[in-house]
Amino acid sequence: MKKNLALFFAVLLSLTAFSQSNPAKWTSSTKQINDSIVELQMTCALPSGGHIYSQYTKATEQPIEFTIKQSNAYQKIGGVREPQCKTKYDRFAKDTCRYFEGNPTFSQKIKVKSAEDFKVNAKVTFQYCENGSCVPPEDVEFTFNVKGNPAAAPIAEVVEETTTQEQVATEYETQVATASNTGETSTMGEFEGMSMVSVFFLCFGFGLLTLITPCVFPMIPMTISFFLKGNKDKRAGRRQAYIFGLSIVFIFAVLGLILTLLLGKDAMYVISTHWLPNLLFFIIFMIFALSFFGLFEITLPSSWINKSDKQSDKGGFLGPFFIALTTVLVSFSCTGPILGGALVGITSGSGNRLIFLFAMLGFAVGFALPFTLLAMFPSVLKNMKSGSWLNSVKIVFGFLEVALGLKFLSMADLSANWGLLSRTTYLCIWIVLAVLLGMYLLGKLKFKGDSDLKHISVIRLLLAIISFSFALYMLPGLWGAPLKTISGYLPPMTTQEFNIEKIVIENAGNGGAVVADDGFPKDRKYAKELDSHVPVGFKAFFDLEEAKAYAKSVNKPLFIDFTGKSCANCREMETSVWTDSQVKAMIQNDYILVSLFADEYSIELPKEEWIEADGKQIKNLGRKNQNYEITNFKANTQPLYVLMDGDGKILCDKPQPYDKDVQNFRNFLTKGLENFKK
Repeated sequence: MKKNLALFFAVLLSLTAFSQSNPAKWTSSTKQINDSIVELQMTCALPSGGHIYSQYTKATEQPIEFTIKQSNAYQKIGGVREPQCKTKYDRFAKDTCRYFEGNPTFSQKIKVKSAEDFKVNAKVTFQYCENGSCVPPEDVEFTFNVKGNPAAAPIAEVVEETTTQEQVATEYETQVATASNTGETSTMGEFEGMSMVSVFFLCFGFGLLTLITPCVFPMIPMTISFFLKGNKDKRAGRRQAYIFGLSIVFIFAVLGLILTLLLGKDAMYVISTHWLPNLLFFIIFMIFALSFFGLFEITLPSSWINKSDKQSDKGGFLGPFFIALTTVLVSFSCTGPILGGALVGITSGSGNRLIFLFAMLGFAVGFALPFTLLAMFPSVLKNMKSGSWLNSVKIVFGFLEVALGLKFLSMADLSANWGLLSRTTYLCIWIVLAVLLGMYLLGKLKFKGDSDLKHISVIRLLLAIISFSFALYMLPGLWGAPLKTISGYLPPMTTQEFNIEKIVIENAGNGGAVVADDGFPKDRKYAKELDSHVPVGFKAFFDLEEAKAYAKSVNKPLFIDFTGKSCANCREMETSVWTDSQVKAMIQNDYILVSLFADEYSIELPKEEWIEADGKQIKNLGRKNQNYEITNFKANTQPLYVLMDGDGKILCDKPQPYDKDVQNFRNFLTKGLENFKK
């Protein structure tokens, strides 16, 4: 009732608010793609402060509708494409309102099937609004003059040529609400139509993938350490392994689902990139390392141990559950982004909540399976001859815990902008750790519990060679070598204290003189805070609207980089792909780079730039960029690369995700340039 009254008064106000004619002005034009493909373009010139609504708006306002009359002379290709829209939360409709300002251009591609010239009659129905008041919906008719195709063959009939709100409502749920001028029809959501079983196994694969991430792999020694102290018989040991695996599934599926439902699909990403949880994970890793080195023994309270022992014969679960909980918590910094990206991609556009549950369960099982099998492995080890080699395994894992635990400290440092751990310092610590590990393997260092080495085994010798070789491999990194193999584990190159490449770029061929000003704006928004996080040799904008205006002024397309200060995959792409001579030249010379940091929570937006999404107010830059990526590209993982022109039109039908294949990236950039030049 309240909603109906609100709509009634809104309509009444609209009828009285504008006594003058509708100020929105429409123009039309045609763009010849080739002999058989023509693009019909309809542009609406809106005065400052005015707006019209998207075909895909879910709010109470009138969505724009396009009607194109049938004719045997042509056939539509897909539906009417629209440019990038703006969004805000509609409190009355309790949903997202999508609208356009400025001069939006809508386009419809047709296939010419007539050898003679012909006309296309079309109509747009839209509603203009300004300052909270709207005029009644209005119709504008267009007539397009299209050249015939001499090579065209006659056709029998064509499909219905009217695009209505009912027809596009479902389509929007599974496609990116942005325009494309590539000539390809819009694609449905990548995971739309998948069965529950397919969703489960796809997420199961994502769960397996996390095992090779830097914050999941180091959990292996902790698991081995616990189960090496396991029960006296195989049956009890296997029972604990099963409980361990089921506990991981329970924790991920139940707690993860509750967390996501309460805080939104981006909650796990925020937690995994925030400095506080990463600092806690670093401390946990250091505690484990000190325990492996023999400083102290990590044990549960005696009362817990006694209860666990009493319950072990009855199927006790306290010990395995505790280890499972710690495994999930510490590995969350790497599993969070992967899980969040999978959930956004798979569940977006689906109103079935069961698909969300199946996705979570699949991921949890995939993550738990390797650990469960590993937990069963010590029962076999117990039959082998024990000795000081077990202590050596612990010491080796202690070195690994320190080395890999630094990754969490680095992520916390980058997220909080402390500036404590530069790439140079990080590499120095890793080099020292690698040398010390090699010396230990050769018997030159001894820890508590070690016995004297009478001879060096082949395995120890090989591991020592690997350790010393790794130290030598890292040495050039102190002078700025990219170290592509491990770039994802290191702080970004921008934190390097001594970088030969940077010195050469800044003083290239000028006898030490600074390179002349190239006209690139120095007063860009957020440049003071974020310039230092842009890869060496590149210059970037950090605000999309500002970048669009500049791109139009210099007639270049935009290369949008959804990135993060603590994003390991982003660093790998920058050192392995961006450094390719062709890729680097295109990004530097042919595109305008826009770096949108999704984990920059310290920069507060001015009040006039606050936005609402899912009923929540977004006040910082990172959440704004993250919401833009989720809303428009149905993704919440970094890196993600999008090519766009200054008007917001997408130049490639699909964004480019993490892919270290240089040729694929070259093709992506080249295709964007070709479409821009059209």
